[in-house]
Amino acid sequence: MDADQRKIYRVTELTRRIKTLLESDIGFVWVEGELSNLRRPSSGHLYFTLKDDTSQVPLAFFKGKQRGLTFEPKDGLLVRAHGQVTVYERSGQYQVIVDVLEEAGKGALQEAFERLKRKLAEEGLFDEARKKPIPLLPQRVGIVTSPTGAAIRDILNILERRFPNLHVLLAPVKVQGEGAADSIAAAIDYLNERAGMDVLIVGRGGGSLEDLWAFNEEVVARAIARSRLPVISAVGHEIDFTISDFVADLRAPTPSAAAELVVGQKEMFEELLTQTARRLERSLQTFRLELKNRFTAASRSYAFREPLNLLKQYGQRVETSRVNLGHSLRGALRERQQRLDESGLHLRHRVDLWHKAVAQDVRRLKSQLRALSPKAVLERGYSITRLKDGTIIRTAGNVKKEDVLETQVAKGVIESVVSKTGGAT
Repeated sequence: MDADQRKIYRVTELTRRIKTLLESDIGFVWVEGELSNLRRPSSGHLYFTLKDDTSQVPLAFFKGKQRGLTFEPKDGLLVRAHGQVTVYERSGQYQVIVDVLEEAGKGALQEAFERLKRKLAEEGLFDEARKKPIPLLPQRVGIVTSPTGAAIRDILNILERRFPNLHVLLAPVKVQGEGAADSIAAAIDYLNERAGMDVLIVGRGGGSLEDLWAFNEEVVARAIARSRLPVISAVGHEIDFTISDFVADLRAPTPSAAAELVVGQKEMFEELLTQTARRLERSLQTFRLELKNRFTAASRSYAFREPLNLLKQYGQRVETSRVNLGHSLRGALRERQQRLDESGLHLRHRVDLWHKAVAQDVRRLKSQLRALSPKAVLERGYSITRLKDGTIIRTAGNVKKEDVLETQVAKGVIESVVSKTGGAT
């Protein structure tokens, strides 16, 4: 083909033609996949990738379209996005401009994260009671991270600026990819075996869920849990949370923040010591002045100037109190004796009344007894007749002819012999 017959496109023309074809032939679509590599710039737009087992597609979700969003997007979620397929001309990369984003479920990594998190929580690895305190001024700091990443540079810069003489030991490890989790766990164990270490920083810089996944592995969580040294977890950015963050004794939002947490500023401690010394000096001066004033006041008091007069005054007070006490005791005794006398008279009067009442009752009862006695009955003309054996005769049928009877009257006994008996009436 002749050169003048060839159709030659400029890059921009070709990109726009592809963009037009995609927007016209495919247009708006629904696409489902696992959300990954989420980015949130200050503009408020969201940029992320949807992926499956073999492919991935970039998406942009602009701030003005997010009003209907009902969940918090984060790496690992399974989502459905609706939007227009187009081309970002500057990079020549096709993407989907999202207008609707729905949660479809949890992605495989997110499910694994939640499953391990539940397991370790049930075992108590996240409990606050097992968290170890971070030393105030550690002398030796162990760092478990990549020797070439931005995290180690940030940490060392801050430590150098705050405490240049701090001893730092780096245990270089892989922080992502195959074997990274085992490498991190082994480094934690190694630093625990070394003598003299005070605290560990374990972490890395930011990245996608897949990039940070080594810090979600159980082997790393177990290594942190069994560490005798306090561990600060510093993985990713402030919005990133890993299993290591929950198991560690302290979570730092970034590696730089971990360095700031592990050591305070030298100037801050120096100023604190200076202020404490000043407060102590002022307190001692105040205390000394207070003692001096008290001594001066005491030396000028009447007790020091006239001690003999003071003793005499107290002696007079004691004597007056003794005399008053004697008067009070004698008066109290007289009053008590008077009360006893009055009580004795009252008691005797009551006894006399009681004695008279008892005597009167006795006389009345004697009179009643006399009236009811057999002798009194006999004196009224009645008699009692008995057989010789003492049996009292109550009816004529109780006797028979020739029986000897004894009849008792008021004065004496009459003896008789039965000559005749009549029938009982």
